[in-house]
Amino acid sequence: MRTLFLSALMSFLLIAPAQAALRVLACEPEWAALTRELAGDLAEVDSATTALQDPHRIEARPSLLAKARRADLLVCTGAELEAGWLPLLQRQAGNGRIQPGQQGYFEASAQVPLLERPTQLDRAQGDLHAAGNPHVQLDPPRVARIADALAARLAQLDPAHAARYAERNADFQARWQAASLRWAAQGARLKGVPVVVHHKSFSYLADWLGLVVVGDLEPKPGVEPSAAHLAALLASLEGRPARMILHAAHQSAQPAAWLAQKAGIPAVELPYTAGGAPGTDDLFGLFEVTLARLLSAAP
Repeated sequence: MRTLFLSALMSFLLIAPAQAALRVLACEPEWAALTRELAGDLAEVDSATTALQDPHRIEARPSLLAKARRADLLVCTGAELEAGWLPLLQRQAGNGRIQPGQQGYFEASAQVPLLERPTQLDRAQGDLHAAGNPHVQLDPPRVARIADALAARLAQLDPAHAARYAERNADFQARWQAASLRWAAQGARLKGVPVVVHHKSFSYLADWLGLVVVGDLEPKPGVEPSAAHLAALLASLEGRPARMILHAAHQSAQPAAWLAQKAGIPAVELPYTAGGAPGTDDLFGLFEVTLARLLSAAP
């Protein structure tokens, strides 16, 4: 009987799936997608937000707190993007591993230079970020740098699998570089195209592709468009026309639709992050769909 029990136990252990070495909680879907590329089955990865949520503002739900308590690594954008909810989540989770300054807390924005750093801070100017614009995920070269740093952090936390993380990062970087060259060639005709944006969400995308932002639906960053501001913006486009209006999947489509109808130009909803549109479950799909929608709207 004992022999049969031991035999059954050994069989179970041999066929049971290996437990993930790391538990990772990403603040945004793009970093969850990147972590999955780099860790594969070495990590259990969850995202605190979805593509249809504004990452500036979410609630620390009990289910999210439970994930934060268990996490070995918290991967966030940083640069104050999550300032409205992340500090509370970290405090209430009571998990020393994921506190600022610890190995288990990783900020993507800290790995790359940021655009649009304000010369002075004044709350009257809207939702400004002291370190600069945090929406870095729509620039392929910055994503590549963040991937290198994140792979190194995963290896630090799980040294037994350091070689696997390095291998997966090398594979990702090769595929990412090839895709980036293809995307740059496809997007070349977008250089110099004037656009209106809903928020500073697309500054890095515009910088990478050479789009020229000539207006913003928000009167100030983080302030919802008003009728008066939209009317003034429409008037300004008479002197400096735009070719399209860009908004993210999580932003209201109404201001962009109103301006598009009045100005006679297309409003383009971009996924902004992984999961923001069909076919964008990973970072490669995010850029493929983003470029396809921009090129379809460009004359």
